[in-house]
Amino acid sequence: MDVDFPEYKLRCQLHGHEDDARGICICGNTSIATSSRDGTIRHWTLDQENNRDFSMSKILVGHTGFVGPLAWITPNDEFPEGGVVSGGMDKLVLVWNLATGEKVNTLKGHKGQVTGVTLDGSDIVSASVDRTLRRWTKGQLVDSWEAHDSAVQAILKLPSGELVTGSSDWTLKFWKGKTCVHTFKGHTDTVRGLAVMPNMGIVSASHDGLVRLWSLDGEVLLEMVGHTNIVYSVHAHENGLIVSGSEDCSAKIWKDGVCIQSIEHPGCVWDVKLLGNGDIVTACSDGIVRVWTVHQDKLADTTELETYASQISQYKISRKRVGGLKLEELPGLEALQSPGTQDGQTKVVRVGENGVAYSWNLKDFKWDKIGEVVDGPVDSMKRSIHDGIQYDYVFDVDIGDGEPVRKLPYNRSDNPYDTAEKWLMKENLPLSYREQVVAFIMQNTGQKNIDLNPSFRDPYTGSSAYVPGQPSNSSASASKPKFKHIPKKGMLVFDAAQFDGILKKILEFNKTLLSDSERHHLSFTEVDTSRVSAIITVLKDTSHYHCSKFSDIDLTLVLKMLTIWPNEMLFPVIDVLRMMILHPDGATVLLKHVDVENDIFLGLIKRVTENPLPANVLTCIRIVTNLFKSSSYHGWLQKHRGEILDAFSNCSSSSNKNIQLSYSTLILNYAVLLIEKKDEEGQSQVLSAALEIAEGESLGSDSEFRALVTIGSLMVEGLVRKIALDFDVDSIAQTAKASKDEKISEVGADIELIIKQG
Repeated sequence: MDVDFPEYKLRCQLHGHEDDARGICICGNTSIATSSRDGTIRHWTLDQENNRDFSMSKILVGHTGFVGPLAWITPNDEFPEGGVVSGGMDKLVLVWNLATGEKVNTLKGHKGQVTGVTLDGSDIVSASVDRTLRRWTKGQLVDSWEAHDSAVQAILKLPSGELVTGSSDWTLKFWKGKTCVHTFKGHTDTVRGLAVMPNMGIVSASHDGLVRLWSLDGEVLLEMVGHTNIVYSVHAHENGLIVSGSEDCSAKIWKDGVCIQSIEHPGCVWDVKLLGNGDIVTACSDGIVRVWTVHQDKLADTTELETYASQISQYKISRKRVGGLKLEELPGLEALQSPGTQDGQTKVVRVGENGVAYSWNLKDFKWDKIGEVVDGPVDSMKRSIHDGIQYDYVFDVDIGDGEPVRKLPYNRSDNPYDTAEKWLMKENLPLSYREQVVAFIMQNTGQKNIDLNPSFRDPYTGSSAYVPGQPSNSSASASKPKFKHIPKKGMLVFDAAQFDGILKKILEFNKTLLSDSERHHLSFTEVDTSRVSAIITVLKDTSHYHCSKFSDIDLTLVLKMLTIWPNEMLFPVIDVLRMMILHPDGATVLLKHVDVENDIFLGLIKRVTENPLPANVLTCIRIVTNLFKSSSYHGWLQKHRGEILDAFSNCSSSSNKNIQLSYSTLILNYAVLLIEKKDEEGQSQVLSAALEIAEGESLGSDSEFRALVTIGSLMVEGLVRKIALDFDVDSIAQTAKASKDEKISEVGADIELIIKQG
């Protein structure tokens, strides 16, 4: 904390809510109102005797679901003690008289959860996930308009009279009446909270973990970095302080863009507000509302302060997870006094407030530290997010040596070998760590008894899959030469997707078509765009892939968009199709549309490559690459490999690194398939494509690596070794071996070894 600012400490705790405390409303100088997931609003008044505590004066009951945003009605003839406006999950806006505690008005009209309410004079303006703003005068709806392309998440009334909104479309909008005069862009995720910064501008809180201060013309004045998770709320004071509340269980206090204090909570901080005297009010997911102060005469007594500190300490330990296991249940360092039972065996032990992974080194007969597992999912019902994608687990692994913490995402439905391979390649770590990573994943996700396919062969090495508790097959390894990266076994896919960004772009393009008189007929209805949103929701929820389905309407809609939308608008729709292929039901329903008169994939490839736009080419290559995941498509891929490889052949010389990588991955998957099918003609075509990539200039290291693995795999297990030698593959191997990139050098050595074997 900055030495110029006194430290905020607990003043009092307001107990009463039976579920998450969600919203806070400052009601004048002597009271506050709070909302909760328990469906109630509670009004708290200052204790006039000690001038420190607040006591509950009223419970307002009327919403049928959890209550979120609140707004204060200053005292007037109708509301002599003031009033409160509330919005709820039940789509209602309710108006309350604090003098009686009675509901005096019910405002119906929104089609989704009400996410924001504010007063504009005597009018009420409300915001909703239905994307609209609605204006109410004397209880009657007088105006409504669509404000954003996605859900409106926050609304703010400026002292000058304008409105500002924040949305899931990542933007803020500045309104004069119903006219948007500025759109503020900069956040990379949902804008969740807004506040006025007196005499300066607007403060915003976002799911991207950032707090931003904007001038009224949209210029970013400050960016506050420090939260490690979604920021839900923000408020500002005329003294220059800003306070924010986050999913990371903290309220952070900022001055001039610097975090001067972080107040830890035993749960998510849903809302924060600054009182007129500078004290802070927080609403926490444990149902308790807390007030924090710098005034020594208002501090909680010593016992309450000590109790709260102990509560925070216990909470941090109890919520700590290492792959879904409670940290407090892990063994201590003494567990490392016992030797391991096999090489590569992994143990996770508790060291202080962290879990640390160790691997048994049989050769040196000692435990080697793999790294610190900083955290895992807090709640088994709450899935972690990495790069905008939900996973069952996201491990933060510290590999030491001053290197940054690496993220290791994993879903229980994934093959741990595929996950380990992709992660090591992405992080540019030695593939020799693969067995340790697999063992780490299996142990720390509770999958110790996972049933692996006995015919599965470890990608790249070709060795039998490692199964904990079983001895290695030494005879097999002795009879074959040891290659580090070849032959490749198993298919690679592009399974990462920014789903919110895909949906946002589709909605943006549809809006463009709607406003274009000449192309209006190509646009889709609100019902259709809702179906697209539903498709994205299904694709996001990977934990239910085993039971979720797509309707015929879903597929018809996507295929129609692919058919009629302009070329420049195709790529987000292609991306939806790319991910549908990885969904079991999606792959099944799409199979009906291949090898028919209007083959959807051949038609799409032809359209994309005849009028090539980089975004379309990139997503289209990735669609075809993902088809390799399902064996149902292998026959089609083999049958049409000539057309497909010819169509994308120009990609070998592309300057776009993403296209290079996607094309080399497609080539690698084809090598694996055609080796299995013993298709010599096809192998020859793939070899030619891989050689062209490997000899190219300005090539990304990952693309070069995959091209070299393709060449080596075809030489060691395919039918084209002699053809490769005729193409002077020796010089390619020598060049690769001299590379400064370790993995390229290693695969170059692998190819050289194949050549020397004769």
